[in-house]
Amino acid sequence: MKVIADLCIVPMGVGPSVSRYIREVRTIIDGSGLTYDMHANGTNIEGEMAEVTAVVEACCAKLHEMGVERIFCTMAFSTRNDKVQTMVDKLTALNSDA
Repeated sequence: MKVIADLCIVPMGVGPSVSRYIREVRTIIDGSGLTYDMHANGTNIEGEMAEVTAVVEACCAKLHEMGVERIFCTMAFSTRNDKVQTMVDKLTALNSDA
């Protein structure tokens, strides 16, 4: 099933700056080959649900390897079965005059 996911991963107990950890998350997502768009408070990822959730699992595993004892994740999924729709399609529709 194709999904567009909105993911937020928060390493807990590592201090106020988490950029070191999020760079690792970005490396994993980038290496997955999935289409993604990082934003200020998370990442949008599109692909098959199993692929997206496998990437999230890999991200969490990497953070634990780095010594993060606790991670808080939120994820929301959007799916459609009436047509194929990408993140770009959604933004294009939002920004069109139609």
